[in-house]
Amino acid sequence: MKITRFAQLGAVAAVATLALAGCASNESNGGSTTEPAESTLSGTIGATGASSQTAAQEAWVANFQTANPDVTVNYEPTGSGTGRENFIAGASNFIGSDRAFKIDEIAESTFAACADGGSAGIVEIPVYISPIAVAFNLDGVESLNLTADVIAGIFAGTITNWNDAAIASLNDGVELPDLAISPVHRSDDSGTTETFTSYLSAAAPSVWTYEPDGEWPITGGESAQGTSGVIDATKNGNGTITYADASQVGTLGTASVGVGGEFVPYSAEAAAMIVDSSPEQEGRTEGDIVFDIDYATEEAGVYPIALVSYEIGCVEYEDPNVAELVAAYFTYIASPEGQDAAAENAGSAPISDSLREQVNAAIALIG
Repeated sequence: MKITRFAQLGAVAAVATLALAGCASNESNGGSTTEPAESTLSGTIGATGASSQTAAQEAWVANFQTANPDVTVNYEPTGSGTGRENFIAGASNFIGSDRAFKIDEIAESTFAACADGGSAGIVEIPVYISPIAVAFNLDGVESLNLTADVIAGIFAGTITNWNDAAIASLNDGVELPDLAISPVHRSDDSGTTETFTSYLSAAAPSVWTYEPDGEWPITGGESAQGTSGVIDATKNGNGTITYADASQVGTLGTASVGVGGEFVPYSAEAAAMIVDSSPEQEGRTEGDIVFDIDYATEEAGVYPIALVSYEIGCVEYEDPNVAELVAAYFTYIASPEGQDAAAENAGSAPISDSLREQVNAAIALIG
C-alpha cells in the first residue's frame, strides 16, 4: 500500500519542524510560551550498510529518537556491499552505502525492500561527505607527505620499507625506520575500498593497474572487517598503514596527499571541495543523485580521497508507515541540524544549501 503524496509530505514537514526545533518553547503574542507539538510518528525501521557512517548514524539516530520518542531506528554497520545486498533482498528498509547503485544494477535488480520490486525506482541521496585518511602506525612519526604514486606503490606492494627513497625524498627531516611496511585492507565488500581504489586508479594509473572495486583486488596481505577492524589492526601493529574514514583514525599518524604540486592534509572542508567541483552522473532518475568524482583533480586545496556516502531508500514502500518514517529520518539527516550533528560527531562536511534542495526534492518522492 502506498501512502498518498499529500499525507507523506505533511508528515515530513511536521517531523522536520519538530526535529529541528527540538524542545525549545515557542513564544506567542503577549509573551506566553507554548510547548512544541508532540511527534505523532511511531514504529521501527531498520537499516544496514556503510561502517564509515557509524559515528554520524549514532548522532542522527539519537537526535531523531529524542525528537520522536515512539520511533526506533536500527542501523547496523555491516559494510556497504552487505547493505546493498540486504536492500535488494528486503532485509533493510533503507541502507547507507559508500557508493550508489550502478545504473545497470538498478535496471537488473528487483528490490524486495520496495513496493513492486522497486518498479517506481529508488532514492539515493549523498548526505555524508568525508575524507578517507591514509593512516599509519609508525613510532615517532605523526604525519607524512605522500604522492598518489607512492600511496599506490605501498598498497600494490612495490614499496615495501618505510625508509624507501620514494618516501624519504618527500619527507626531509623525518627519521624513517628501516622497517617493513604492512598494509591493511578491508576484507569485506566496501564502498570505502571502492573510493580508495578509484582514487589510486585515477591518480596513479601507471602504478595501480587494477580496476576500481569494492573488494580488495590483491590476494594476500593483512585484512580486517569494517572500518573499526582495519583501524584496530593498524593500531595493534607497527609499521602498519591503512585507508579509513577519517572520523575513526584517532591517534594514528596520517598522510598529507600530493595534489597539484602541494601536499594537502585531510579535512572535511578540503574533501567537500571535490564534490562541489564534480558533475552529476547522466542517466539517473530524479531522485537518484550521484556524482562523478574527479579523483585525479589538480585543483589547489582539494583533498582528493573523498568519500561521498549515500542514504538509499525506495520511491514506493508497501507499508505507508515505513515510507513515512524513512522520509522523516532522511529529512532530518539532510537538515542543517542533522548535518551539523554529523560534523560534530564524525568530522564530516555538511552538504551545501543547493545540494540540500536537490536532496529534499528526492525525499519528497518517497511514498
